[in-house]
Amino acid sequence: MLRRMTALSRCSIMEATFTQGVVTVGYIEGTDRGQSTYWSFEDMVAEDSMVRVIDRYIEYCDLEKMGFTRVTPADTGRPGYPPGPLAKLYVYGYENTIRSSRKLERECKRNVEVMWLMDGMTPDHTVISEFRRLHD
Repeated sequence: MLRRMTALSRCSIMEATFTQGVVTVGYIEGTDRGQSTYWSFEDMVAEDSMVRVIDRYIEYCDLEKMGFTRVTPADTGRPGYPPGPLAKLYVYGYENTIRSSRKLERECKRNVEVMWLMDGMTPDHTVISEFRRLHD
């Protein structure tokens, strides 16, 4: 008698085959990449993560009084990135010894904590470098 049992977990599917009282466990399978999933950045970032401290600190600061430019958006032209998230990225880079604008750009696209910190924004290295030049 052959019977299959599937156990579902958040990230994996595991199949076990029961044959005459002996359990044979197969491989752990990942999630199908084409499958739509629902998750939020909030669920992916630990409560005690340093990015939460950086976020709260920058939100608490008055960036205009600290000398940051472009705190209020211009009436004309293409909308720019707000200085708050860029300041958060700036502090994150110093905290994690990432000085390169290109590496920070890459972190915005692959590091879930930075995605959370930046609210999903992905500025390119030129924007990051210009922000650093203006506020270093």
